[in-house]
Amino acid sequence: MNEPLEAVTGHPADGRVPALTTRVFLALAPPDDAKEELARVLRPAYGAYPRMRWNRIEDWHITLAFLGELPVAAVPPLMPPLARLAARQRPLRLALHGGGHFDERVLWTGITGDLEGLHRLAVDVRTLVRECGVSFPERPLRPHLTLARSRRGDHANTVEAAASLAAFAGRDWEAGRLHLVGSNIGRGPGPIHYRDIEAWDFPRGAEGAAEVSGG
Repeated sequence: MNEPLEAVTGHPADGRVPALTTRVFLALAPPDDAKEELARVLRPAYGAYPRMRWNRIEDWHITLAFLGELPVAAVPPLMPPLARLAARQRPLRLALHGGGHFDERVLWTGITGDLEGLHRLAVDVRTLVRECGVSFPERPLRPHLTLARSRRGDHANTVEAAASLAAFAGRDWEAGRLHLVGSNIGRGPGPIHYRDIEAWDFPRGAEGAAEVSGG
């Protein structure tokens, strides 16, 4: 469900002062059944490592471009060109696979499938955003889905949880929608939530393939 920017930055109606900036990224998201498949595999880890900060399943995503903290006014002009890009993009066949960690602090599952198409889409998205005048730090694309973060002193839990995912091989699925996502990180003491500001479907079937091949 798409949310207005106020849902992420705050709105006078809920007693918060609207922020002048919002944290934004562009992403793909697995379908619910693919997420549920992984969640079933993670159940023992949920019980074994309750102190880890587990991401909500509805927030699982594959980041294509992290734009960082942007002025709220800079976000709407991105939407029309992103919609046009999505209209030319074919769906990607991907799957969740295995597990690992970043610096013993961040637990993730990997992505397999059409990685060439995934990298090409990330390049296209990042190029478009920069052409719109929005600058952001360049980070190499390491396709993954973040599952949890360790608390201070509990890094061994992250390593063990990653090892428990080594044999996981999820079913393949179709990534067919580009998400422009806002985050409330840093907006207060509550949990971090991600909300779609907007999302655009990729065309399917012969019509979509013709659009892509035609540029």
